[in-house]
Amino acid sequence: MLTGFVLQVGHEPLPPTVGRNVLGRKVLYLPGFFTYARHIVKVDGKRGLFRGLTPRLISSTLSTITRGSVKKAFPLEDMEHVSNKDDVKTSLRKVVKETSHEMMMQCVSRVVSHPLHVISMRCMVQFVGREVKYSGVFRAIGRIFKEEGILGFFVGLVPHILGDVIFLWCCNLLAHFINTYAVDDNVSGTAQQRVWESVPSTSSCKFSQASVIRSYTKFVMGIAMSMLTYPFLLVGDLMAVNNCGLRAGLPPYAPAFTSWIHCWRYLSSQGQLFRGSSLLFRRAPMQAACFPID
Repeated sequence: MLTGFVLQVGHEPLPPTVGRNVLGRKVLYLPGFFTYARHIVKVDGKRGLFRGLTPRLISSTLSTITRGSVKKAFPLEDMEHVSNKDDVKTSLRKVVKETSHEMMMQCVSRVVSHPLHVISMRCMVQFVGREVKYSGVFRAIGRIFKEEGILGFFVGLVPHILGDVIFLWCCNLLAHFINTYAVDDNVSGTAQQRVWESVPSTSSCKFSQASVIRSYTKFVMGIAMSMLTYPFLLVGDLMAVNNCGLRAGLPPYAPAFTSWIHCWRYLSSQGQLFRGSSLLFRRAPMQAACFPID
């Protein structure tokens, strides 16, 4: 958790190494996740890998409890399962209704758990400047309230919510349209037919190749959309630590951003909107590769 976040911040204490890409050309690679983790253990010991764990666990617990409470308070009415293309409008209406309900739960849980998420980010990023400003949950709550007021607990909330909303709608709608128009209910594999020919006709089990494909569609869409919405996660996390008195939130690591849009534009101009998204094969930026590798 700490390793991934300091990579997002752009803290690079270890020099890049020379490697080769798929074309055989020499390129500079930044240290990966495991190399960075070993560096953290060397500096802080194994406990250093778990900075910010307590507020993160509390944040996750609050998120789970809130989602459950909202689900009970506003239950989603059951709708009949629709799979025929003749009922596309009904099926789409069902997806929209389910996604709207899921979006409401996600937004409420995000708002409730975000203050602890901010504390977790700041506890972790203290590794960069070796600070102890946020050394406990209650002490961190008091310090943020004293220095930044109630709004200090919600810095970076907007990009997180936008990322969640875009992820939910794009993932669910794309999965719906692919399952509706690209997956044929009448298609069945030869091997599948042989298997089910051997099953007694009294069996109540139902299985089709189309249903298997559909079960994986949303999963694949989730992976794709998580990559596309990663910049919202990055900007939200950076805003949580920006200009809060910690070294990682001040120059030279980052300007004092006036808003999350300012942060987005800055990262975009630097080509860093996906910084920290890759934990293993991390190409060094062009500035680091301006000298001859040979």
